[in-house]
Amino acid sequence: MIEEISYPKNPVLLVDDEEYLLQSFELTLNDNGIDNTITLSDSRDVEPLLRKQEITAVFLDLSMPHIGGMNLLDTIKQNYPQIPVVIITGDNELETAVKCMKMGAFDYLVKPVEESKLVSCAKRAIELRDLRSENEKLKHQLINNNLQHPEVFEEIITVNEKMRSIFQYMEAISNTSEPILITGETGVGKELIAKAMHKLTGRKGEFVTTNVAGLDDQMFTDTLFGHKKGAFTDANQDRPGLIEKAKGGTLFLDEIGDLSLLSQVKLLRLLQEKEYYPLGSDEPKYSDALIIAATNKNLYELQEKGQFRKDLYYRLNVHHISLIPLRERLDDLPVLVDHFMEQAAKLFNKKKPTYPPELIKLLSTYHFPGNIRELQAIIFNAVSVHKSGILPLKSFYESLERKQEDFEENEIKNIHKVSFSEQLPTIKELTNELIKEAMKRAGNNQSIAAKMLGITRQALNKRLINMSGLKPRATGKNYYLGN
Repeated sequence: MIEEISYPKNPVLLVDDEEYLLQSFELTLNDNGIDNTITLSDSRDVEPLLRKQEITAVFLDLSMPHIGGMNLLDTIKQNYPQIPVVIITGDNELETAVKCMKMGAFDYLVKPVEESKLVSCAKRAIELRDLRSENEKLKHQLINNNLQHPEVFEEIITVNEKMRSIFQYMEAISNTSEPILITGETGVGKELIAKAMHKLTGRKGEFVTTNVAGLDDQMFTDTLFGHKKGAFTDANQDRPGLIEKAKGGTLFLDEIGDLSLLSQVKLLRLLQEKEYYPLGSDEPKYSDALIIAATNKNLYELQEKGQFRKDLYYRLNVHHISLIPLRERLDDLPVLVDHFMEQAAKLFNKKKPTYPPELIKLLSTYHFPGNIRELQAIIFNAVSVHKSGILPLKSFYESLERKQEDFEENEIKNIHKVSFSEQLPTIKELTNELIKEAMKRAGNNQSIAAKMLGITRQALNKRLINMSGLKPRATGKNYYLGN
């Protein structure tokens, strides 16, 4: 039996000497998904409770016996400044409201309080407290430059500092109940990051994943929310959706950029109200699942084109994890290559091969449009056909050349590879600059640079000699020119 997660993680404190109002406030919040509350009718019990219990927000009546609400507000703001305090009172005097706000009150509600205003105010206060908590954690981790739970990230192979910063950010937001958006190119490891995020939250429920690309509205609704018996033809029994399966856990929605506009409305309601309707049902259900969405598309551009709702974009973008492509973390190539070599060797029941040092330089010249997933495929292919000894570079050359040709044919037909200034360079100047850049990218390895330029190593060596002003030796041997 999965333990249900209360929302918010730490309780909301309701303080009023009129117990029937406390019950009414508590019931209203519970009905709207805020089910972790504490009620106190004696204002003298507030301070002792705050000393021993983490509180998300306080709703405080002004006119109470023993300790007045104004005094409690002052005490809370002095000793617990991170806790948002909402004043609820029958006093609608503007002067009183202004005084409370100057003392640090988060909001001011006048009795009788409308249910919608109470719920809206509570949700905003919870979001503010979560944000303050996350900022403090992130600040602490950046100062200390350490990870509290490095074991969570073991499946993500990296030594890159930018990736480490992402891990620190993930730890800082691990207590959130708000949506998390993961963006990045195909193959950068968005699902691995989502799984790590689920582990960090400590949620006891399952990590449930689905790809929403290609789902029409009915399929999306049925997949996510489930249906009641008789909701449509062939609906012979009730079927729970993935959101119910993710109770107490995490729901990962991949390819969110491909979701239809009609389905976007339903997802928005789930995120805002934490409620949903199974197909064929008039009774709402509430969800405590953490929602993580991922896409390789630019959602900002999609919303500008009218293909993605702006309100959904901003609701998803509460926490944003932007993953960097492999070409921007080339320092990870040695550890990734070694990792995939080991995986491939186990898969093909072979001894783990060694590879020439030139391999890392060769791979670093490639742009990797498929990122880490593409690197894995390249390594697996090389190991699968390898017999013994050191892995030859030949199979890598051939693989990268094929991929480069496919990329140029499919992706950059109309992109100019060279841009010119107002004054055109000479052929000699242009050739020299091209050779310098190729040598730079190849780490001064002539064989790799020659492959990049589409010429032989001997031809490149000859051009390098001409550029240096040296005369070739009588023996006809090639020079190797470094920096």
